[in-house]
Amino acid sequence: MGRAIDITGQRFGRLVALRMTGHSQSGNALWLCQCDCGNQIVTDSNHLRHGLVRSCGCLRRERSRENILTNLKTLFRMKFGSPTPYDPEKPIRMNSRNVSGVTGVSWDAVANRWFARLMVGGKLVLNKAFATFGDAVAARRAAEASYHVAPRKPRH
Repeated sequence: MGRAIDITGQRFGRLVALRMTGHSQSGNALWLCQCDCGNQIVTDSNHLRHGLVRSCGCLRRERSRENILTNLKTLFRMKFGSPTPYDPEKPIRMNSRNVSGVTGVSWDAVANRWFARLMVGGKLVLNKAFATFGDAVAARRAAEASYHVAPRKPRH
């Protein structure tokens, strides 16, 4: 193992190396670093020196937030729960894995029960188990009616 490189006080993106805290399994020095946001992290010196780590994670969170707020498709999905508005004239293609023939109703072999599910605006508003297929379909249809969601027709 070679001699550790002293990076005390050096800046790497938003991080400033404070002190060495040990060695990683790979043999590289581990450094305690202070982020500009106030958090402290311990990271591999090799990752610091090669630009693989530049913050405590706050940089990634900020960039993700910026991307969300500037992406119109994402904003629409966040507000309405769908990438495009519902169009009743557009034919609905049922998922090929749907064996019940009713969207939002599925068989759970582990629980040995039928499940009815409905998402509205990106939130799960119905997620219940039923002993019979008919009960699950009725619950799904009632939930669609209460949330004014047009029922989906099976594909033929």
